Amino acid sequence: MSLLWPAYSLLSQFNTLLLRLGRFVSWIALALMVVVILLQVTFRYVFNAPLPWPEEAARFLMLWMTGLSAPSAFRWGGFVAIDMVPRALKGRSGEVLNLFLLLICMTVISVAVQLGWTNVGSGWLFNSSSLKIPLDWVGGETIRIKLAWMYMSLAVCFSLLALINVELILKSVMLLIDPKKDIPDDPDLITAGGD
Repeated sequence: MSLLWPAYSLLSQFNTLLLRLGRFVSWIALALMVVVILLQVTFRYVFNAPLPWPEEAARFLMLWMTGLSAPSAFRWGGFVAIDMVPRALKGRSGEVLNLFLLLICMTVISVAVQLGWTNVGSGWLFNSSSLKIPLDWVGGETIRIKLAWMYMSLAVCFSLLALINVELILKSVMLLIDPKKDIPDDPDLITAGGD
């Protein structure tokens, strides 16, 4: 237990900082996504001249928004879960089941991390169909956005989920060893309603 608490505390603080940054960038991505969609609606229905890039740009922003905010939801228990059995089990038996489920989750997340980074590697070969940075107006060439930047959102998401899962496993092990251990909640926890 003497080694678990410092490791948990350090990882928890590190995750808190990463998740704060992720949520901040998610809000920016959401705002930009709304602007891009409104721009497309305006050009399509007001000027009858739809732009070729807003749908893909909105999808790009949505992927990053989701990828950076999903780890916070996982940490806070915000994913859909059937938790009747773990809640019904009291004490150590409930914590053993929770630890078992977290270990299964870690197995799935590990595979997803590997697949995510493999997709990023292959994504450098392909360009986006409509997203590009036009530099011809300053004498340069137009740069096509690589699909790897889109795929990277999933790889980053699963990597962050892996860090959160390790934190939750450490927490579960500590509670299994000492069920009365007072482990503080995430300081950024957002709750909506009573449980």
